Amino acid sequence: MKFIKHNNVLPGFGPTMGYTLLYLSLIVLIPLSALVFKTAGLSWHDFISTVTEPRVLASYRITFGAALAAAGINAVFGVLVAWVLVRYPFPGRRLVDALVDLPFALPTAVAGITLATVYSANGWIGKHLEPHGIKVAFTPLGIIIAMTFIGLPFVVRTVQPVIEELDAEIEEAAACLGANRWQTFRRVLFPLLTPSVLTGFALAFARGVGEYGSIIFIAGNMPMVSEITPLIIITKLEQYDYQGATAVATVMLVASFLMLLVINLLQRWSRRYAG
Repeated sequence: MKFIKHNNVLPGFGPTMGYTLLYLSLIVLIPLSALVFKTAGLSWHDFISTVTEPRVLASYRITFGAALAAAGINAVFGVLVAWVLVRYPFPGRRLVDALVDLPFALPTAVAGITLATVYSANGWIGKHLEPHGIKVAFTPLGIIIAMTFIGLPFVVRTVQPVIEELDAEIEEAAACLGANRWQTFRRVLFPLLTPSVLTGFALAFARGVGEYGSIIFIAGNMPMVSEITPLIIITKLEQYDYQGATAVATVMLVASFLMLLVINLLQRWSRRYAG
């Protein structure tokens, strides 16, 4: 009897793995290692004093606080948008569905200039808010608006496939058991959507933390008030404070790794929960 030997890997595994590692090293590993090595030139005391300056701490609060608020807004309205796009046929639905991806395609600088123009004191929306004492442009509120704009697609595109796969018989069974629409959503549908909503929330939060182009035009960039951490890094680079810039960038890098870990864990939980 002749046995056929099955390889555990695809043919050409060695060269393809070599090219993969080379590509990742050139694009990701070497730049990140250079960042860490540059920061290592600082003493521990200098590193801590640099990343905990009052101006830098204020930028952390603004960046992470605004990103958290924007992700929370998108977690609510992103689910609503995804639900409408999946469950309700209406004229122009394909156009609306395509517009959801607009923040992906639109250059961030264009988005920032547009938002600053629309929400300025004499803008289309800002002129109606200003008489009520609501100032958006050049305030932290403008940062939240910009982060909400660029983060919405992450929630919609994460939740939308899950809604499409929901069986209508589940809702019918809940209705037969006497549940009203709110009870059906809260006790039946929302638990099924929770993993994808959390994943979309984490993705939108991570995107907001790293955003730069669409924010600087609407933020006002006032130190201690509306200055984001990426702008702090750019400012230090312009002042030739390379070690200070890499120190703050290292903090953001660690935060990014932690967010990436959370996102991967949420996606793994989502797949296991769905299975």
